[in-house]
Amino acid sequence: MSSHEIQNGEPQVVTNSNGLNAQFVEIPIEGETIPVYCSFPQGGENLPLVLVIQEIFGIHEHIQDVCRRFAKQGCIALAPDLFIRHGNVLGLTEPEEIYPIVSQVPDHQVMQDLDACVDWAIETGLSNPQRMGITGFCWGGRIVWLYATHNSSIKAGAAWYGRLENQITENQPRHPYELVNELNCPVLGLYGGQDHIIPEKIVDQMNRRLQKAKNPSTILIYPESGHGFYADYRSSYHEKDALSAWKELLAWFRKYGILE
Repeated sequence: MSSHEIQNGEPQVVTNSNGLNAQFVEIPIEGETIPVYCSFPQGGENLPLVLVIQEIFGIHEHIQDVCRRFAKQGCIALAPDLFIRHGNVLGLTEPEEIYPIVSQVPDHQVMQDLDACVDWAIETGLSNPQRMGITGFCWGGRIVWLYATHNSSIKAGAAWYGRLENQITENQPRHPYELVNELNCPVLGLYGGQDHIIPEKIVDQMNRRLQKAKNPSTILIYPESGHGFYADYRSSYHEKDALSAWKELLAWFRKYGILE
């Protein structure tokens, strides 16, 4: 079984929707719409915004639950389906089924879709434009680094085990490793020391590049954890490190004014 494959299991963490609006909405972009999971406190307005960027498996229950976790912190959380124009990955478990869809998604389209989510949240009055952050997992972790170079309104990001370097393609022309000097906001990297997809050597090199650039971004490495250690529906889940990393994320977002 691939390390990326979803393993059918009950989530270890379930966040209820009591007191929340939690549902899919359709957000317009360039004459069409994309489905976005949206969660925020009932009656809330002018809230901190957190963009939640998916793994390769789409906006499944775990990603929806993460949105509700942020909503319980007083945020509006948006998780857009960034693959939907190219196919529906929900329910797929085999990498050979998923990668042909995901590989078609160009970075520039992702940036546009995230911009549309930000605009929608501000225009509806749900989001405070001065308190916006982004987090993402695996595939979405890489996107966090990229979006931190793209949108100067984002105050901080948290990237969970996102690739830092990879093959250059037409759809992915640049990677985080080379973008250190272009970051507009501080990014907290959360990586596992046992991650066989992202070698610790590369993570250490990225950390050194950030330090050399005098960038406030930093990367925390959890020595006992592998890839996907926050994914509580998979065998990769490491409860102790997941809880610790979540606390670090919340503290990071408080430090940079997203959360109170």
